[in-house]
Amino acid sequence: MTNIAASQNGIDVEGLLATIDAVKTDPTLGTFTFRATSTWRDGTRNSGKIFRFSQAGHVDESRTAPFVLEGDEPPVLLGNNAGPNAVELLLQALGFCYAVGYAANAAAQGLELTALEFDVEGDLDVGPFLGLDGQRPGFTTIRAKARVSSPNATPEQLQDLCRYVQKTSPVRDCLVNPVNVETSLEIQ
Repeated sequence: MTNIAASQNGIDVEGLLATIDAVKTDPTLGTFTFRATSTWRDGTRNSGKIFRFSQAGHVDESRTAPFVLEGDEPPVLLGNNAGPNAVELLLQALGFCYAVGYAANAAAQGLELTALEFDVEGDLDVGPFLGLDGQRPGFTTIRAKARVSSPNATPEQLQDLCRYVQKTSPVRDCLVNPVNVETSLEIQ
């Protein structure tokens, strides 16, 4: 059996294992509601805030201030490059999610990571967004490429980890499986 350090890849392994045991004992502890607020500024520019979330029906107070994001389009799409556009943020979300999955799951297996990078790209036809004919308004294909270095993992272990992370990634799951999206309108 691999000797697993108390902290590996910046992950508190004992905390990770305790969290797994807690959710296994009480599955409601694994239920979260995440929130984001977007406010239109001008043209194609928006400001976003991510602040509180709920776990098991209770609001988490650990964040003292919201994360603030700026979103915009490039000039070719009538923006001013004040921030990444929404689909670029979606690609980044997949990269972030994969990285968390790799770091945490490698740590749980006692695998040390010395480098981990993701390149994520997607193909999109803006025609349908503009009301024109086309396949769909969203990505038709997303490609992710991982580069990983580990002094104590075999190539087979890293391939298994890659497959496992894809299987358990919440962001990938949202991208490849239908998700019910409910939109309401409040007229002011």
